[in-house]
Amino acid sequence: MEAVILAAGFGRGLEPITHTRPKPLLPVVDRTLLEYHLDNLERIGAVERVVVVANYMVEKVRERVGEVGERYPFELEVVDQGRPLGTGHALLKGLEAVKSESVLVVYVDSVYSPEDLRRISESPSPYLVAAFRVDDPRDYGALVCGPSGELRDLVEKPSQPVSNLVNAGIYKLSTGIAAHLEKLEPSPRGEYELTDAIRMLARSGSRVGVFELEYWRDLGRPWRYLDFCVEVLRKRVRTERIIGRVEEGARIRGPVYVGEGSEVLSGTYIEGPAYIGDGVVLGPNAYVRPGTVILSGSRVGFSVEVKASVVMEGVHASHLSYIGDSVVCEHANLGAGTVLANLRLDGGEIRMRVKGVKVSTGRRKLGALVGGHVKTGVNVSVNPGVKIGAYSRIFPGVVLYDDVPPCRVVGADGSLTSLPEADCPVDRGVWL
Repeated sequence: MEAVILAAGFGRGLEPITHTRPKPLLPVVDRTLLEYHLDNLERIGAVERVVVVANYMVEKVRERVGEVGERYPFELEVVDQGRPLGTGHALLKGLEAVKSESVLVVYVDSVYSPEDLRRISESPSPYLVAAFRVDDPRDYGALVCGPSGELRDLVEKPSQPVSNLVNAGIYKLSTGIAAHLEKLEPSPRGEYELTDAIRMLARSGSRVGVFELEYWRDLGRPWRYLDFCVEVLRKRVRTERIIGRVEEGARIRGPVYVGEGSEVLSGTYIEGPAYIGDGVVLGPNAYVRPGTVILSGSRVGFSVEVKASVVMEGVHASHLSYIGDSVVCEHANLGAGTVLANLRLDGGEIRMRVKGVKVSTGRRKLGALVGGHVKTGVNVSVNPGVKIGAYSRIFPGVVLYDDVPPCRVVGADGSLTSLPEADCPVDRGVWL
C-alpha cells in the first residue's frame, strides 16, 4: 500500500501562521505536522511509499522531507501540484507518482489516531471514507449513509443538518478513482473537489464504505491548532527531563522538557507540562505556565509570563510582557510591556475573523495570533482574538482592537500604511 498526503494550498483559515510557513510545517511540539502523519503511517506498518502533494512554499516542504526522510522505512516523494486547483486536482497529481493499486489519502490538516488509520488500511473494502460524529455539521461535509453503512451522498456545509457524521479527510481508495477525478468540473469556488469525485463514485454503483473514527481533530482554524498542540504536549512530555542548564534559584514543577543549550535563569518558575526547545533563554524571573511550547532560539526574559501558548523559533519577548493562549510565530519581537490579552472584559466568548468573517471560537480564553517577523513597540496591548499579519510593525502604546494585515505599519494614531517591499521579502500576492 502507498499513501498520499494532500498538503497543498495556502491555508487561509490558519492566517497569519501560514504567511511564512506552509501548513505541513506547522510545529507540533518537537515535530512538524507533516511528521505527525509520517509517524502514524510508519506505525501501521503497511505503507511502502508516501507521496506528499504540495505547492505553497513547496521548496520548504522538500527541504524538510530531505531532512527527516532517513528516519522512515518507506520511500518519500514530494510532488508539486502547480496551480492550486483543489483537492481533486491535487490527488490526481499525486496518483501520477503512485505505483500500487491501493492508496491511503489523508489531508494534512486532519489528525487522527494510528489505531484508526490501521483499521482503515486493513479493511477489505477498496473504497472507504473516514467519518467523525459532531454536534454541528454545518462547517463540514455531511455524509448520508444507506442501511448497510455505505455512502449514499456527501453534502458540503449543509444549512440544515442531514447527518451528524462528517467527512474527516481520510480515505482508502483504489487508483481507479482517477477515472472520476478526470471527469470533475470546477465547483462554485472554481476548484476541482475530491469530495465531488467521491460522490460520483458512490452514485456510479461502487460501494463506498464509511468508517467512523474514534478520534479526530480538524486543524483548519488557529484555535484548534493551539488546542492540538497542548493535547500533544500532555502526551509527549510526561516527566521532567532537563538537558540544558538551570540556575540556582529557578524552580521547575511537573513534567517539563528543557532542550540542549537552553538556560533557565534564577527566579524563573516553570509549571508543566511545558516544552522548552534548544538554545532557549528563560528569565531571569520569567513565569512559564502549563501548556506552553517555546521553540529553539527564543528569549523569554525578565518578568515575562507565558501561558498555554506556542512561541515559535527565534522569538524575543525580553521584558515585562504577557503572552496568554496565543501563537507567536518565528522571529517576532515583542517590545517591553507588550500584552497579548486572552480574556474579554465581559468574560464572553471570543470571536476571531477567518477569511474576512468573524466566527465563534468556542473559547472563553484566547489571545492573539502574531505572524512571523512582527515587531511591536513598548506597551502595545493586543485584545483577545486579534491577528497581526507577518512582518507588520506596531508603534509604541497602540491598542489593537482589530486585525492587522501582513506587511503593514500601525502608527501611534492607529493609521495603517504599507511596509516597503524591501522589508517584506515574501510574495504578498498569495496573501491578499
